[in-house]
Amino acid sequence: MATKRNFEESLSRLEEIVSKMERSDLDLENSLSLFEEGIKLVHFCTTKLNETKKKIEILVKNGSKMSAEPFEAKGAVDETEN
Repeated sequence: MATKRNFEESLSRLEEIVSKMERSDLDLENSLSLFEEGIKLVHFCTTKLNETKKKIEILVKNGSKMSAEPFEAKGAVDETEN
């Protein structure tokens, strides 16, 4: 992962890696290399999703005014608790 990717590019690359590994025609060294790259991509994508989740706001009608409040999904799992 020498170049900087955005979320969509990272997710696409992760899908490529999974596809290659599912074919199981790779030798051990290539499999390990792809696995390591995949772990880095998963970490990057998870971080981006968590950052985005924190930025999402919902508009709440309060009388005749609208105000923004942080979005908190009901039943959402906080991955930092594990």
